[in-house]
Amino acid sequence: MHWKGFKVTGSHEGNLKFESGTLTFTEDGKLVDGTFIIDMKSMECTDLEGEYKAKLDGHLKSKDFFGTNEHPSATLQFKEITVSGKNSYRIKGDLTIKGITNSIEFDFSIYGKKATAALKIDRTKYDIKYGSSSFFDGLKDKAIYDDFDIKVDLEF
Repeated sequence: MHWKGFKVTGSHEGNLKFESGTLTFTEDGKLVDGTFIIDMKSMECTDLEGEYKAKLDGHLKSKDFFGTNEHPSATLQFKEITVSGKNSYRIKGDLTIKGITNSIEFDFSIYGKKATAALKIDRTKYDIKYGSSSFFDGLKDKAIYDDFDIKVDLEF
């Protein structure tokens, strides 16, 4: 799984791993359920190296952001699945990060034994407010945007 976060002066990106996951299909191949557990401690930045990478990785895992010591996992539980096209679904689900659950909607496509999804997540809904101009004034070029992207490529 690939993540990308944005700030006024650029962006950072990296990877996350799944702890586990299941997709449930009917006998005729229709998707009817899904659950994923994300290993938040696996979060790493891939666009920096050395000291700067270590600092950002540590900061993202700190209480300022995802607090992975207290919240080592995040979960995504599919709640409503609507067919939106051939091999395509619109998913409504519950995403839990830092023990806080919010509804989320996203597109999910399946091609044979592979699936893809792209999610846009508002971090402030999960009490991740560090550097957010929605909560702090005067950040100027230090502001970090509230939304971050997750792109998922699954093989099963």
